[in-house]
Amino acid sequence: MKFFGLKSCDTCRKAQKAILASGQTLTVIDVRADGLSSDDISTIISEFGHAAINRASTTWRGLSDAEKAGDPAALLAAHPTLMKRPVIEKNGVWSIGWKADVANAVLNS
Repeated sequence: MKFFGLKSCDTCRKAQKAILASGQTLTVIDVRADGLSSDDISTIISEFGHAAINRASTTWRGLSDAEKAGDPAALLAAHPTLMKRPVIEKNGVWSIGWKADVANAVLNS
């Protein structure tokens, strides 16, 4: 299972703790420290489109209107912390965020 997030993100830490407590293993990619590969960006955008961008983040608020109107893939390449998180890939199934439905799908499948 691939887990894309930030080590400083409370939601990511909560999700990681729950996944590990369920006995599953993960490969953690810290988008700030490790970045995102072009393949990962491409897949994340194809799976989630504009929903992959966290419009509540401080990074988003710091962008110009022209930057905000840009291509989501280019935004993630330039600012990986704009990604809504966590993004989890498990057995070819992608999920984003850590609401109850995502948690159930990841922990119980």
